[in-house]
Amino acid sequence: MTMLARMRAFQMASQAMPIGGYSHSHGLEAAIESGFIRDEVSVQQWIMDMLSFSIASYEVPALVDMSAAWTAARFDVVRRLNEEFLASRESAELRSATIQMGFSMRALMAALPDSPCALIETLQRMEEPSLPCVWSGTATAWSIEPADSIAAYLWSWAENQVLVAMKTVPIGQSSGQRVLLNLGALIARLAEHGTPRDADKRSNFAPGLAILSSQHETQYSRLFRS
Repeated sequence: MTMLARMRAFQMASQAMPIGGYSHSHGLEAAIESGFIRDEVSVQQWIMDMLSFSIASYEVPALVDMSAAWTAARFDVVRRLNEEFLASRESAELRSATIQMGFSMRALMAALPDSPCALIETLQRMEEPSLPCVWSGTATAWSIEPADSIAAYLWSWAENQVLVAMKTVPIGQSSGQRVLLNLGALIARLAEHGTPRDADKRSNFAPGLAILSSQHETQYSRLFRS
């Protein structure tokens, strides 16, 4: 990967990317409210479990498939994979979260110079672009290798989870950095070879997340949209 592509990957992973990730906890706030998460150890366990059994086992393979379709200019396949991904979301909140961030990233790419016309036009024709769909298209346009795109995607999600925990549990900054240190090692393994490629090995089975996310929709007091 070129240095420029590496810089673009850093840009995508940054919490400064204005796609609204800071407004979503992706079920974590409900887990904190329910008492499942209460300290540094339980924060780390929750995030690692979500990475291993939900994000890496389903979202990342979807990201890889979408990247391949973008690279091959198979825009019909991109649209189909986007619809399949949206159908996999476990709750209304998680579905709306990926759409909201997808909308925001699509608008950002349209506002940035040198964004490929095929990327923008394909995304504009989608009624509900998911975040993995726009992310994979952006990574392809910026010549970011799939493994680096995956690492940036996982890091962005995991870092946001740690920031949520720091605000809501709360845990301190040193605790947050210890969690991120351990998450970094896991993310490196997952980005290199830890995600299933065969369709029959993929799984999005996370009933605890689905239940907590659904409960969060009617949670009386909350800071985050999901």
